[in-house]
Amino acid sequence: MITTLARSHSGTTSERGGIIFRLLFLIAFAVLVFLLYLARHPLMRMAGNFWVVDEGPVASDAIVILGDDNYPADRATRAAELIKAGWAPRVIASGRYLRPSASIAELEEHDLMDRGVPQTAIVRLAHRAENTHDEAEAISQFIASKGWKRIIVVTSNYHTRRSRYICERLFPPGTALRVVAARDSDFDPDSWWHTRLGVKIFAHELVGMIVAMWELRHQDAQTSSANMPASVSPEHRQAVAGLCVSPTLSVYS
Repeated sequence: MITTLARSHSGTTSERGGIIFRLLFLIAFAVLVFLLYLARHPLMRMAGNFWVVDEGPVASDAIVILGDDNYPADRATRAAELIKAGWAPRVIASGRYLRPSASIAELEEHDLMDRGVPQTAIVRLAHRAENTHDEAEAISQFIASKGWKRIIVVTSNYHTRRSRYICERLFPPGTALRVVAARDSDFDPDSWWHTRLGVKIFAHELVGMIVAMWELRHQDAQTSSANMPASVSPEHRQAVAGLCVSPTLSVYS
């Protein structure tokens, strides 16, 4: 009888302990959710500003505008400011073909001239690239052919981090790269979640960055292999570089 009562008391105590634990867990979870709710705007501002890289201009051989500029031509506007301030003697208007006889590069050239850049300072670079990766490759080949080593890349604020990641890996070795952000009327990093387009751009960059990291992982492996100490065997270097050879994926523009 005494043993039965002891077991019953122990079971009741254990049950009460379980209920108290679950109650404390729910209270802690509710507090966490409430704190996240209060901090949602600072967290989203932090997330929006994460995509923005603005390194500032330095004296360079050329400024490059990445295509596709938006309707107000914000990228061309920023590039024109840099040219007129004397940071480079020329600006490369990079853009894909829309038709065999028309390209976004021509539109960028027109925008630059409208903003006071002389036509003699504009270099039009039309190509068939459909994404940032392919465009960076086209630009890389072009600047290599010209021997230009100091490059300023101008693109939309939200596009700067991914552009720098890609260009650092695809531009010719020894290129001194600076990325300058152009204000974008479609994306405010401090309030992007208030508009459908802002949310779409944020999601687009998130996916695009993941794809870029996947696509260029072999470049990182080759760099790691090249930076290994001389004591590392050639077989090990080849193994590290070979881990990342695979078919590529498309990077979002």
